Amino acid sequence: MPPLTTGLMPTSSTVRADAPPTVWLARGRHTGGRADEKLRRALRRLKDSRDIDDFLEVPATGPASGLVFESRTRVAGEVTVRARLSLAPGTDSDEGRDWILVAEAERPWDQGWPSPAGMFWEPGQDAEWHHDATTGLRPGEINPLPEDDKAVRRLLRDCARDAWHVHVLVHEAMTTDERGRVPLAHWLPPGLRHRVVEHRATPQQFRVANWALREHGVQVPRGGAVVLPGNPAPAGYDGDAFAVRAVFLDGTEPAGLVDAVTRFDALPRTLPDGAREELTALREDWRLLTLAEELDRERALVAMYAEALEAMTKSRDLYREAAERAHEALAAYQDAASGTPAAGGPPAPRTAPASPLQHLTRTLERLKGGGAGPRRARGPAPERESTTSDL
Repeated sequence: MPPLTTGLMPTSSTVRADAPPTVWLARGRHTGGRADEKLRRALRRLKDSRDIDDFLEVPATGPASGLVFESRTRVAGEVTVRARLSLAPGTDSDEGRDWILVAEAERPWDQGWPSPAGMFWEPGQDAEWHHDATTGLRPGEINPLPEDDKAVRRLLRDCARDAWHVHVLVHEAMTTDERGRVPLAHWLPPGLRHRVVEHRATPQQFRVANWALREHGVQVPRGGAVVLPGNPAPAGYDGDAFAVRAVFLDGTEPAGLVDAVTRFDALPRTLPDGAREELTALREDWRLLTLAEELDRERALVAMYAEALEAMTKSRDLYREAAERAHEALAAYQDAASGTPAAGGPPAPRTAPASPLQHLTRTLERLKGGGAGPRRARGPAPERESTTSDL
């Protein structure tokens, strides 16, 4: 069940949070048209083929807002993965739209699991979705460095600022044949193939490549490779530790380079710009719920409301008690003020004020007493006149 709170997310917008170990992140750009239609078709096919359990398109909140797609599947037989892909608003020509994909599993992510990109896109059907949004290059493929020296510097500077992908620069000791044209992604675990951008420098570009890398504090060995640090560099990064002195481009597995990339990906890193908001939306605004998840969420909401009601009741009782004490104190102050003796005189005795109930009781007693006895004459009885008979 998706949590009701983010938990791991910081409250301050200036604090960069670390990426949780359960999260997989990717960002890209769809360079063709009708990206939303291609997503819908791909998701329907993935559900029909049971590659995913279900999907949902979240209704857009306005004409200028982007689209959101949710997808859910299971890996390793029992681990549920929830993924959210946000597609940027399209232009009039709809030529190129950026997307961000955030996935979270029920336990720490294993790079041996399938890439969550396959929960939305079909790699064999459409390759237009698979471009780096920063450089326009293709992750998972070989990308030669530009021929112009200044262009090389600009490119590597952009790559150094990209925290969404793992950028690797490989220097060819000699011109390679077909056996050396196997991309590094071919040897990487599935969870890394869509996140690694491989750059290739020709034998003649050794000096210009290191000239461009100097400002980033790393160097590529001749005939070797180096993993670029990104910005900010992850804690524990050391250029020498992630530089491979020899990469044999003969069609065999470059075990040293695969190990360096895998170790780099395992380093704790902060969330890239824009990832924090997407992760919060995945956790708090998730809508693709099963019946059991809906029931759990409703129970959690009921418990939360019950706690809030209990807190309000306690606050009300405390306020009432404080008000009663304030009234008592005010009454005592008024009594003390009314009973203040005159200057130089003896202190006046203090009497407790009669309550309204006591006033009512005394009134009833007076009425009862007056009705039971004989009515008294209002004046003295007149004297009888003496008569002759009395004499």
